[in-house]
This record gives sequence, structure tokens and C-alpha cells, in this order.
Amino acid sequence: MPLTTALSSRGQLVLPKKLRDELDLAEGTQFIVFRDQDNILLKPIREPRVSDFKSVLEKSAAWAAEIGMREADIPEAVKEVRRNRRK
Repeated sequence: MPLTTALSSRGQLVLPKKLRDELDLAEGTQFIVFRDQDNILLKPIREPRVSDFKSVLEKSAAWAAEIGMREADIPEAVKEVRRNRRK
């Protein structure tokens, strides 16, 4: 069932409590605001979970092993990426 809210004279919206509770939104939660024609999408900015980083690290380690990269190769690889960005 759709929920409704109103825009205040200061341009503020109050998200209904039911929605805030369901999405675990606390005071001070920041949002990214997207617009597509006459639609507005608010996307909460969430602090990444440790498990998100674990997944990235596992994928990176698998990729590095696949191409034969060693830990000692990382500083030079970083320098190369930085050089290429400047071009």
C-alpha cells in the first residue's frame, strides 16, 4: 500500500515512521537523490559491511593469483595505474 507525505515550506519531507522502521533509517541518515523525469528516488547511504570488503578481497586475491601477481608487485602496479590516470 502506498504511503504519502507532504513537502514542507522549507523543502523537507518526513518519511512515514512505518517506512523508517522497516528500512532501519535513523535520524541523520543521508540519501542519494535520483531524478528520472517526474520520479524521485531516495537511496539511503549505508556504511559498508566488513563482509562486503571480504568479498572484494577474495575476488582480488583470486584475480592476482590467476595473473601471477605477488604482494611485492603491488607498489609498482599502483604507480603504473597512477601514471596512466595522468595521461
